[in-house]
Amino acid sequence: MENRCAPEPRHHSTTRKRKTIDTGDDRDPLSGSTVAQVGEFSVIARSLAGRVQSRNTVLGPGDDAAVVSAPDGRMVVTTDMLVQGRHFRLDWSDPEDVGRKAVAQNGADIAAMGARCTGFLVAIGCPSETPVEVTDALSEGLWREAVRAGASIVGGDLVMTDSLVISITALGDLEGRGPVLRSGARSGDVVAVAGKLGWSAAGLDLLLAGRSGYSALVAAHRVPTPDYEQGIVAARSGATSLTDVSDGLVADLGHIAQASSVTIDLDSGSFDIADEIASAALDLDVSPLSWILGGGEDHAFAGTFPSDDVVPEGWSVVGRVSANGGDAVTVDGREFSGHAGWSSFQA
Repeated sequence: MENRCAPEPRHHSTTRKRKTIDTGDDRDPLSGSTVAQVGEFSVIARSLAGRVQSRNTVLGPGDDAAVVSAPDGRMVVTTDMLVQGRHFRLDWSDPEDVGRKAVAQNGADIAAMGARCTGFLVAIGCPSETPVEVTDALSEGLWREAVRAGASIVGGDLVMTDSLVISITALGDLEGRGPVLRSGARSGDVVAVAGKLGWSAAGLDLLLAGRSGYSALVAAHRVPTPDYEQGIVAARSGATSLTDVSDGLVADLGHIAQASSVTIDLDSGSFDIADEIASAALDLDVSPLSWILGGGEDHAFAGTFPSDDVVPEGWSVVGRVSANGGDAVTVDGREFSGHAGWSSFQA
C-alpha cells in the first residue's frame, strides 16, 4: 500500500470537510456532539440508517456476525489498514474521501484475484473527542465506495484510539473461475495494464509542494477509482497473473516476477503520458515516468497474458515476460534506477 504522506500538522482540526453529509434531519439533535457523547451504538446506528444491503448479504449488521453468500463455494478475503498521519491527512482529504479510499484499496485486491466484491467489514478506531460529523462523513464514503464496488458493508466494530484508524476486510466471489495468482506468469507472456498510472503519486507530490491548479491529479490521490470489473475481464480473457498497482508498477510487477521466477521487461515508450501528468511533471521538474513506474495508490491493474491477441479491450500492452529463472523487473532492458515503489516501514 502506497503511503508517502508527510506528517499531518498537529494543530489541524479533524472537523474540516469539503462536502456536507445529509443526515436526513436539518435539526439533528446530535449535531456538534462527539463520539463519546453519542456512544458507540448510536454512531453505528447512524452509519446504517437508510442503507441497503447487497444481494450477497444473507444477514447484515446487528447480530454477533454477518452471513454472506458464497455461491462459488469459496471466499476470497483480504484486509488492509489506514492510519491517520501515515496513510492519509485530514487537511488534504476529508473523512468521506478517506472512507472511499479505504474501501477502494481493498476492493481492488479482490478484483486483482479475478473475483467480484461481495461484502466489506469495517473496523474504526477514533479518539473520544471525534465529532460525530466526522464519523458520519467517513461512513458515507465507506458506503459510497462499497456500493460502487457492487457490494455493501456487512459488519464491523468501533473502538477508541489515539488517532483515526480504519481497518477493512473485503470478501469476494470467484464465480466458478480459478483465482488469478501472481505466480502464473511465463516466458513469452505480454504485460498489460488497465487504468491510470502515476496520477495519485503526482497528486501527492503537488500537495507536498503546495501547488494549486491540478484538481484532477489531487482528486486521484484523495480518492482512487479502480475499475473493479477489469479484474474479472482479465480473468475471463485468460490472464496468467494479475495484481493491482498499490505500491508502484515496478514494485508490484516485481511481486509477480518473484512469485513466477521470471524477468519482466517494460517498454518505457509504450506508456501514454496524459497532458495533466506532463504539465505537473514540467512544473515540479520531475520525469513523468517516475510517477508512472514508481507511484502507487492508483489501484490500476497490471497482469500478464499468453499473447497480444487475448489482451482485452481497455488494457494496454507495456512489456513482455522475457525469461524464466529470473525475479526482476527491467525497463528498456536495464535495471530501473528510479523509485520503484512504497515500503511500509520506510521513513
